[in-house]
Amino acid sequence: MTTPPPGRSAQVRDPQALKALAHPLRGHLLGLLRIDGPSTATRLAGRVGESSGATSYHLRQLEHYGFVGELRREGRERWWQALHQVTSWEADDLLGQPGGLEANEQMQRHQIELMGRQLKDWADHGRRFGPEWASVAGISDYVLRLTPAQARQCTEEVYAVLDRWSADHSAPAESTETVAFLTAVVPFGELP
Repeated sequence: MTTPPPGRSAQVRDPQALKALAHPLRGHLLGLLRIDGPSTATRLAGRVGESSGATSYHLRQLEHYGFVGELRREGRERWWQALHQVTSWEADDLLGQPGGLEANEQMQRHQIELMGRQLKDWADHGRRFGPEWASVAGISDYVLRLTPAQARQCTEEVYAVLDRWSADHSAPAESTETVAFLTAVVPFGELP
């Protein structure tokens, strides 16, 4: 049986689902399915340097929580697809539930590690994209003084712009690259 076609986004409200997604290999597998499209556990295993048994197990865990689904079967091979292009959660939905704070922190740590790897890869290998990308790629840090309500409003405005750009499904130009637009909103004390 095949699953329904992928949707645009999923809102996670279950701390256990968020913990499941925070597993580094699961996040990597979901990312590959979102960017490269449907694949099998065996093909994904080759991409991530794991056994097909391990990737199959983690794909089933992602399926259990509704992040991926079976697209089709070809013989013994199951073709998996991401069921959403965007996964989000509101900390407010989780913090009042048992394990919610831990799930939120675990997922944030996972995101920080992923963002760090992406930024390091750019610093180490960005020149392979040429001067055109070097002139537009960059890292900025805006330091603002905000209340929690203002931070939420600012974040929602930024996300609305990013949602508009990510919803564009027109045929990409030949020079198109997959771009990570990283955001982080965190308060900090005194600057070092």
